[in-house]
Amino acid sequence: MRLSRYFLPVLKEDPKEAQIVSHRLMLRAGMIRQQAAGIYSWLPLGYKVLRRIEQIVHEEQQRAGHIPLLMPTLQPADLWRESGRYDDYGEEMLRIRDRHKRDLLYGPTNEEMITDIFRSGNISSYKDLPLTLYHIQWKFRDEIRPRFGVMRGREFLMKDGYNFDLTKEDALHAYNRHLVTYLRTYERMGLQAIPMRADGGPIGGDYTHEFLVLADTGESEVFYDSEITDLTFGDRQIDYDSKDQCQAVLEEFTSRYARTDETHDDALFQQVPEARRRVARGIEVGQIFYFGTKYSEPMGATVVTPDGSRVPVHMGSHGIGVSRLLGAIIEASHDDKGIIWPEGVTPFHAGIVNLKQGDSATDSACETIYAELRAAGLDPLYDDRDERAGAKFAGMDLIGLPWRVTVGPRGLANGKVELTNRRSGESEEMSPKDIVARLSSIYAPVLNTAVIDK
Repeated sequence: MRLSRYFLPVLKEDPKEAQIVSHRLMLRAGMIRQQAAGIYSWLPLGYKVLRRIEQIVHEEQQRAGHIPLLMPTLQPADLWRESGRYDDYGEEMLRIRDRHKRDLLYGPTNEEMITDIFRSGNISSYKDLPLTLYHIQWKFRDEIRPRFGVMRGREFLMKDGYNFDLTKEDALHAYNRHLVTYLRTYERMGLQAIPMRADGGPIGGDYTHEFLVLADTGESEVFYDSEITDLTFGDRQIDYDSKDQCQAVLEEFTSRYARTDETHDDALFQQVPEARRRVARGIEVGQIFYFGTKYSEPMGATVVTPDGSRVPVHMGSHGIGVSRLLGAIIEASHDDKGIIWPEGVTPFHAGIVNLKQGDSATDSACETIYAELRAAGLDPLYDDRDERAGAKFAGMDLIGLPWRVTVGPRGLANGKVELTNRRSGESEEMSPKDIVARLSSIYAPVLNTAVIDK
């Protein structure tokens, strides 16, 4: 993409309405535009990151054998009346009535609808289990005070998955499997998201963990053993069908104290060595639940067991805040110049800055680098505008691309261009061919990880 042809409405000044870093930088970098309280249009740069995050979520869900589908945003109220949640959910639910006077709602979550799909899908035997279905869809919760941009909006993009199992033991394996997929997902995005024991809320369930990213602007107060921040999932391979392997990962990442303020137990926390006790704030970016037969029993989602009896299936639900993740990543990765995207989610893999637009040598070198990066499977952004060098550098710093390639007459006279790391600020001169090879090498792990396991 060439910047002269791209739609990137950056702002020079900080928006007055933005209270936290991610909201301010997303507005300044031309990623979003507010249409109403808590409702945003996703402009090209923001939409590009959103799709990269969504793709990682899809890949890790399917790596674990979970099956994608797509449910509608509007749901019949009668489904929620069956489960008993229609009147209990509260004013966050947007209730609608169509021209035929039928009650509908704009879905805040999908436990009832997925249970209806299961019971209507000719799934009648234990032999059809286990089954996990998921989708990534827009949700709506009518927050009384939407704020902080995409961090607490009313409309948001969410991955929600639902497992159906014969027994509690099987369903808890699905719970553990989701925990593993989430750890992989967040690390691919350059985040450390800590699983913390949480409250089931209106969804219900005795087994539930939230995943929180530590950040000063987080809405939740969190209490944790600092040892947990030393844990990484890395590139280990997991057999998702192995109950022992998934259980071992759960125990590794949840055996140390880590809780939100809702479930904090000070007596247990005091058992953590004082030097390792930490109190901070965190941003919730996902949650997993096991809730047994809470929905399957009242809604008649049953299967026949090996002995011929019919029983309600055991279920759980598992969510990731896809749009919220953009804000969380920015909160965790920025400086006073702008965003610093991790390589896994960056909208463009590198920015090319032409220091002398119109000069035949620099124009030719930029075009060659641009073409060769694309041929190597990378997605560069070429700043081909007739602007001052300072303005071009400031723009690249603001939008946060991890790597910048600077091409100018002086360097080209020696056969060199400059590669700059956005995070460290360090620069290195090398030939245009070496630039392409270096960036291809840097992004090889990111691009290779995107291949779904067979």
